[in-house]
Amino acid sequence: MQSLSATHAKSLLLLSTILCTLNLVVTEQGFCSAISSVTDSNSNCNPLYSKVINPTLNPSHLQDLPGFTRSVYKSDHALITPESHVFSPLPDWSNTLGAYLVSPAMGAHFVMYIAKMQESAKSGCPPKDVERFVFVLQGSVTFTNVSGVGQTLMVDSFAYLPPNSEHLFESYESATLVVFERRYAYLENHVPEQIVGSTDQQPLLDTPGEVFELRKLLPTSLPYDFNIHIMDFQPGEFLNVKEVHYNQHGLLLLEGQGIYRLGDSWYPVQAGDAIWMAPFVPQWYAALGKIPTRYLLYKDVNRNPL
Repeated sequence: MQSLSATHAKSLLLLSTILCTLNLVVTEQGFCSAISSVTDSNSNCNPLYSKVINPTLNPSHLQDLPGFTRSVYKSDHALITPESHVFSPLPDWSNTLGAYLVSPAMGAHFVMYIAKMQESAKSGCPPKDVERFVFVLQGSVTFTNVSGVGQTLMVDSFAYLPPNSEHLFESYESATLVVFERRYAYLENHVPEQIVGSTDQQPLLDTPGEVFELRKLLPTSLPYDFNIHIMDFQPGEFLNVKEVHYNQHGLLLLEGQGIYRLGDSWYPVQAGDAIWMAPFVPQWYAALGKIPTRYLLYKDVNRNPL
């Protein structure tokens, strides 16, 4: 009987190992859907963008090393990594902690921050003539515009609010947002409109000479003075163009890992890392690791640099 019990135990152990291996293979093939992360609580697949909310250091033995950070700030770029985030109450928001990752103090003409909304949290309004873009990273929020119409925004959903437009974001449970704000550059006879959508609703665009997949979350028309891009790379893919241009960038790595060149420096990066790129800093990216890379990228557009 002991021999049969031992054999049975070994069989169960082998079956468990096989199932774990199969689960690992499945979850490493690509992104988990936002739908499964919200509706299927029994799924073994991590929620979309979970590593932005619960980042890990790599290698893990550096996780608790006193004084260790991968964050870097230079005159023409910055890498802000999760272990150096400093959260404090977000001005004019209720029950919300914020961490500013990019601001004019760096030399940027926009701000980028993480907003962690707690239960029953509410957003504040940006300053006068400031436009706002909100992208949901975790949980869900209710968005209400000046007309009083409410919409639920899930993970991977976004909203663009023109300057001086009344609106409100509310969370009934915890939610995490990444927010971009900048003073709108007015252009005569052109007025931007409110935009609400989700990444999967945006079409893939042609990228001549490049291999990555590109989606633009805002219209490319003149009323809009910036855009937000979602860029997807398969492991091993990289930018062909070594970019040097007058536009500024704010970037949040949503999934995956890789190497980013900024100026003369080369940085290992992973989900949860944020980057600011000043005008004309040389920039280049290659995706590494076993899962695809996805990042969200701010870019100023449609205005003469003079």
